[in-house]
Amino acid sequence: MSSPVGGEGGWVPPNAVEPIDAGGSGAGENSGSRLPRWLAAGAAAVVVLGAVGFGGYELGTGGHVSSSTVSQPIPTPASGSAPSNSLSTGKLNVSSVVAKVDPAVVDITATDTYQNAVSAGTGMILTANGEVLTNNHVVAGATTITAQVDGSGPKYTAKVIGTDSSHDVALLQLQGVSGLHTVAVGNSATVKVGEPVVAIGNALDLPGLPTVTDGIVSALNRSITASDQLSGNSENLSGLLQTDAPLSPGNSGGPLVNEAGQVIGMNTAAATGSSAQSASDIGFAIPINEALSIASEIQKGQSGSSIQIGQPAFLGVDVEDVPPAQSGFFGGYTPPVSSGALVVSVVPSTPASSAGLVAGDVITSFGGKAISSVGALRSAIAGDHPGQSASISWVGAAGGSTQTATITLSAGPTA
Repeated sequence: MSSPVGGEGGWVPPNAVEPIDAGGSGAGENSGSRLPRWLAAGAAAVVVLGAVGFGGYELGTGGHVSSSTVSQPIPTPASGSAPSNSLSTGKLNVSSVVAKVDPAVVDITATDTYQNAVSAGTGMILTANGEVLTNNHVVAGATTITAQVDGSGPKYTAKVIGTDSSHDVALLQLQGVSGLHTVAVGNSATVKVGEPVVAIGNALDLPGLPTVTDGIVSALNRSITASDQLSGNSENLSGLLQTDAPLSPGNSGGPLVNEAGQVIGMNTAAATGSSAQSASDIGFAIPINEALSIASEIQKGQSGSSIQIGQPAFLGVDVEDVPPAQSGFFGGYTPPVSSGALVVSVVPSTPASSAGLVAGDVITSFGGKAISSVGALRSAIAGDHPGQSASISWVGAAGGSTQTATITLSAGPTA
């Protein structure tokens, strides 16, 4: 199977999908090629994570954030428990909760310009200067991201500060903003089954104010496995809050809020109904304590096994190790050399295509380092960032001559 250059894990095929996001620019409208992604919750019935997103050429590694914005502290979980009056009275003042939270909720639109695909989700404003918490799957594969506060007013460009693909958390920075309303955060460690909650988000990517639903926390510490119907890849999420507040595609990244107007979770996944666009009353949220801890690591630039800071540097090729002679690869095509990174395809309008690389070429050097395999190319790019220049050499499929060019790495799709 072909592989990206750099990043964590294997190649993500085009048309990969994600949890409760709304595809397209309106309810039920999809843009680009999209497929559902499924969840299995233990031995329970299969449940869907919602409409789709985009994936593909995550070619590059490392990251770099260039911004003049001064970071403000990520909020910390509240101490103690929130008031629990409505738990005893059975009443929840939804309007009061919404009035506190809505001004700090954003509609997110993520675009992959390479695949001409659009996906939508939700985010929460953590700092007055525009740091926004959302799910990684909301922005995964995106080359450009915009956000609109409370469903109205201007749409701001958002830059990726960093992502954690394993825990499905992303931190964004809105550009050119200040003095924004921020969410109040609760303490997910003190949440109890039966507590009333409100879910707020960009359900179905409908225009206007966020959609609001209410329910209760129906279970704690749930573990689920999300599987990609196309590729068979899966990811495990654990320690989740379960709620019966109806969730729809587009709610991903939005707040799950207690009666005091404090965020206790980030809506992430939902069961499916008869339609991929149906609301589900079996939903799952990442506890806010966990999400904030990861966001704080990202803000500090603490990259790790699953945390990537900024967007990856992007070369724009899909590569394989050079196969053994007479392997029948590419319908019997024999590469011009026996080692290197064999180019399977080249993404249009990328550094690789501008340099003249084509399928069948074999990359033999990058940044002055000899390349004998895909792993060697990935290692050579490790630590590079968008805007950085590097030399690249390859042996051409036609004629077998060695060519060299200097390329400038671009910003790749979010991992």
